[in-house]
Amino acid sequence: MSKVVEGRLGRVFIGKLPYNSDLLQAIKSLAEELDIQAGYFTIIGAVKQAKLRYYDQEKKEYLDFAVEKPLEIVSCIGNISKFKGELLIHCHIVLADREGNTYGGHLAPGTRVFAAEIHLQEVAGVVLERAYDEVTGLNLFSL
Repeated sequence: MSKVVEGRLGRVFIGKLPYNSDLLQAIKSLAEELDIQAGYFTIIGAVKQAKLRYYDQEKKEYLDFAVEKPLEIVSCIGNISKFKGELLIHCHIVLADREGNTYGGHLAPGTRVFAAEIHLQEVAGVVLERAYDEVTGLNLFSL
């Protein structure tokens, strides 16, 4: 059975993230600056290089990989929640190179912004806390 909480749409922000910033950290810094405790976002633009993660379901661990070349952001979606009292950015990204090859996974620290436009939507009236889930080995919403 699905577990959900009901919130309401809060503030909406549209802007750009700093050139050459770490994409994951730039999202977190923006959310902290705007005091967003729960929300979701999309990003379009490009990166100079990418650091991504893939979750190995059998081993229950993340495998890191890098793509060391300029890439377009084809899709970038994520949410903002709390884990152990700290703001946590959970983001999935799909990137494409000049030949149309795509790379995707969890956004990891080390992805450098070339250009990034963000649409950030606050979800008000809810607290999205994460907790360790024994079945998956992931830190999932604890609703």
